[in-house]
Amino acid sequence: MRIIGGKYRGKKLYSPEGDMVRPTSDKTREAMFNILRSRKGCDFSGLNLLDVFCGSGAFSLEAVSQGFGFVTSVDVDIRNIQKNVKLFEAEKNKIKLIQTDVLRLNIKDNKYDVLFMDAPYNKGLTEPALEKAALCLRQGALCLIEVHKEEKCNLPNGYVQIDERKYGLAKIIIAVFEGM
Repeated sequence: MRIIGGKYRGKKLYSPEGDMVRPTSDKTREAMFNILRSRKGCDFSGLNLLDVFCGSGAFSLEAVSQGFGFVTSVDVDIRNIQKNVKLFEAEKNKIKLIQTDVLRLNIKDNKYDVLFMDAPYNKGLTEPALEKAALCLRQGALCLIEVHKEEKCNLPNGYVQIDERKYGLAKIIIAVFEGM
């Protein structure tokens, strides 16, 4: 696992131990950052990312490498991302880790421009987690939601799907948060 673009391109990350974490593939991450550039432009410095079910933190740290202004990474177990964040000492002021069950997430300041969510596949967690995330997204936030390619995902009120892409076992639902 490595960073695929930006300031830290090529930097190796610690791979998670065990089978509880399934990092988003390099190819899929690259495709998602291409989608971000096409929708948000190439300057990410003014954008804040919320990475829900962050696991190893590969997506969050990719965002930091590619110039995001601030990243918040949320997971019930943050040991994997903590190891990887230590590799980015110069960027520590741009990264916030929150250890909590995502369904208990309590951020209510509507400050995130981009949401990346990669819940465990086929566990029914995506929809309720999107409802919680809605409390901290700005209107117009771009949402990249990864699910298993065969998984059904009914977006909660406020989210409007604008596209869908498949990469291997993953399906990426691209949506815009229009508010509640």
